[in-house]
Amino acid sequence: MDMLWSGWGDPAEATPLPDTVIGLLRDLLGVKPREAGPLALEDLAVPESTLAPAAHRALVAALGDEAHVRTDAEARVRHTRGKSTPDLLRIRGGDVAAAPAAVLLPADHDEVLAVLRVCAEHGLPLVPFGGGTSVVGGLAPERRDAFVALDLRRMDGLLDLDPVSRTATLQPGLRAPRAEALLAEHGFTLGHFPQSYEWATIGGFAATRSSGQASAGHGRFDEMVLSLTLATPEGTLDTGRAPRSAAGPDLRQLVLGSEGAFGVITSVTVRIRPVPQAVVHEGWHFPSFEEGATALRRLAQDGPRPTVLRLSDETETLIGLAHPDAIGSGAPQTAGCTAVAGYEGTEEDTAYRRERAAAVLRECGGTPLGEEPGRRWAHGRYSAPYLRDALLDAGAFAETLETATFWSRVPGLYAAVRDALTATLAGAGTPPLVMCHISHVYENGASLYFTVVSAQGEDPVAHWTRAKHAANEAILAEGGTISHHHGVGTDHRDWYVREAGPLGIDALRAVKRRLDPAGLLNPGVLLPAD
Repeated sequence: MDMLWSGWGDPAEATPLPDTVIGLLRDLLGVKPREAGPLALEDLAVPESTLAPAAHRALVAALGDEAHVRTDAEARVRHTRGKSTPDLLRIRGGDVAAAPAAVLLPADHDEVLAVLRVCAEHGLPLVPFGGGTSVVGGLAPERRDAFVALDLRRMDGLLDLDPVSRTATLQPGLRAPRAEALLAEHGFTLGHFPQSYEWATIGGFAATRSSGQASAGHGRFDEMVLSLTLATPEGTLDTGRAPRSAAGPDLRQLVLGSEGAFGVITSVTVRIRPVPQAVVHEGWHFPSFEEGATALRRLAQDGPRPTVLRLSDETETLIGLAHPDAIGSGAPQTAGCTAVAGYEGTEEDTAYRRERAAAVLRECGGTPLGEEPGRRWAHGRYSAPYLRDALLDAGAFAETLETATFWSRVPGLYAAVRDALTATLAGAGTPPLVMCHISHVYENGASLYFTVVSAQGEDPVAHWTRAKHAANEAILAEGGTISHHHGVGTDHRDWYVREAGPLGIDALRAVKRRLDPAGLLNPGVLLPAD
């Protein structure tokens, strides 16, 4: 099944906002109902493909079948941009100028190499496309003259599983639920469950350094990767041949997070773990965000660390966004902050860690809420993108951003980003609701994930761009990273350049020039185009 072209996920899963929520948006934020919904797919004025006949013939020869070089309007619209709110507002309004000239469907590594050779010969920019879930402009290259999208959906297999070493080799177009199903047949799990889980792919996880909701226990995706293969216009790069190595710099790190700018990931070998015997999620209440953050830090540093550990601030708790599928249900919300802790493993180990963690959480001022809040979170943890679409349908603007920093800087970063968003949007006449949660924890720091809701205003894309730029400036000023897990894309690129520094960017440019001399791979994404 394809994702909804004008929104998120499966259209059957989308539900409108309750009248109570629409009334709250109107009274609190001045949200006005939209006069018309998004255009229908058939009503979009999709420009004709500009793919040159000679390039078309060469691509068909590389892929072996005309059906694997698609130039029809629907395929091209479905590969236009990603799923950020500005992306959706543009495409809902009929702006499909960024549609690729063709959608290519390779079956294996050799076909990807063949496509890259054709693109180099004909000067065709190419954008790797997995699940299409980017929210940072990662699928909107700066050179849009006849670029092609390389859809990896046919490369969706489990290539190898080593139960002794507990490793699995997966193809990049494999969507996360299918990967989990294939591994479960052998009694294993990857344990990577980001909010994009239902639609994102293995290759996308690696290309963006994805972080799942169980990262406290399972780690980030880049920590799971043991080796990978990269197809480039200059040939094949194989990285990783042992669990750890002292044989020079780790070339995996050049590929992880490279967002298609250096090449196309064609296989990933990851660590896997046995399917847990027990999985438990529970809720905790804290009087304040500061006290809750202290509790999370204690567990992250001194243990025992739960598999899932997250904390909603007072506003997010009050609104109920910690449980997005329950918004508007009339369920009472608690003042203060809600935390969710989850545990996985054997029955004995889960019970032991849960009991020890509970003692720490109580010592830090936490009050147990039982398993019901945890079950509600687990049930609705993939619902937020659908809620975002419903807010857009109702005339509201909703978007997210995230960052990370060291524990000592969390309070300052939290206040600075929230203040920057509030001041910019309120100053433009659309006062926002700014919510935040700690989504990932480490011994030395944590990630902050902000959600912003406001009225759309006259030009919502320009409106948000100003607010996002102000937030980005605040992040760098307070010592945060410009992205913890969404990636760089084009939206964060200019701030990433400043974060990495001139020498760091020059080093990455040298890598790109060696692997992609013509600068055809995802131009303008991650690094400024030459």
